Amino acid sequence: TGNGSTQGITGVGFQPDFTWIKRQNDTNYHNLYDSVRGVTKWMESNTATAEQTGANRLTAFNSDGFSVGSDHPVNQNTGLYTAWNWRAGTAFSNDASSTSVGNVDSAGSVNADVGFSIIAKTNTGNDNQTVAHGLGVAPDLIIIKNKSVAGSWVIGYNTAGFNWANDYIQFDTGGEKGDGSGTVFGAAPTSTVFTTGSGINGTNGVTQIAYCFASVDGFSKVGSYTGNGNADGPFVYLGFRPAFVILKGISADGGGWMMYDNTRIPYNLNSAKLIANIAEGENANAAGGSSLGVDFLSNGFKHRNDSGANHNTNGNIYIYMAFAEQPFKYANAR
Repeated sequence: TGNGSTQGITGVGFQPDFTWIKRQNDTNYHNLYDSVRGVTKWMESNTATAEQTGANRLTAFNSDGFSVGSDHPVNQNTGLYTAWNWRAGTAFSNDASSTSVGNVDSAGSVNADVGFSIIAKTNTGNDNQTVAHGLGVAPDLIIIKNKSVAGSWVIGYNTAGFNWANDYIQFDTGGEKGDGSGTVFGAAPTSTVFTTGSGINGTNGVTQIAYCFASVDGFSKVGSYTGNGNADGPFVYLGFRPAFVILKGISADGGGWMMYDNTRIPYNLNSAKLIANIAEGENANAAGGSSLGVDFLSNGFKHRNDSGANHNTNGNIYIYMAFAEQPFKYANAR
């Protein structure tokens, strides 16, 4: 809960390297921060705006959380906020000319154990930039955003129905999967590098940030499912009890990036949705009401609605990324 001044947020359980903050009860934009770009610098998942800087937003990453200033998107008095946090933690750099890994220098922060890295790079404007990501396995999800100039978020994911040679999807829109004709990613990531084409690389000298995720048994999973258009919706097996799930349609229905977690509503039916590509507060959007949502189960999640806007149109394909708070063997059933 905001206090309109400054405050330290504790109880995260670790020092985060990536913090995503959204006000639940107002239309403030999503604010995304990471330790590679540095505190006080944010980007917005619901806009294509370049990186912005402000002294009164997120001001520090601390050993058990983070600190915020007084600005409305992070700490207005009596405002209700949610923050999702990930830890990378190990400094990473790659001089491509010295290591022969990739053809573009990269640097950032990596946690290979949980399959997460934050990678900064500078564009060359050419096709086929190969960029070291530090994970040691091929990432299943890559999210890239321009920092120094405006540009849409570009996403690639390793699931059925996605072709790295041509396809992409975006955070700041509710659109379906697009076809970049080989100019966006151009090739699937490997255990050492991911590839970007001119559709991402753009103007020479533009700086970018990439968030790379690899699925880890018992902790995280990137995948897809097909909707059945029924209130007894599809069950999606994860192998763990989810703490956070984000869903997106990639076929004809498209739809927003629906976000659910086990903190805003710690019981089923979990109907408290926020939407990554929309600034509105919790359940404010007309895309399904507060009576629609998902169940978080001991080993996955299950849809409890027949609404296409809530990602269960019969025959349509949806992608998801899901994270646990702890390994499945320690989780309690619901």
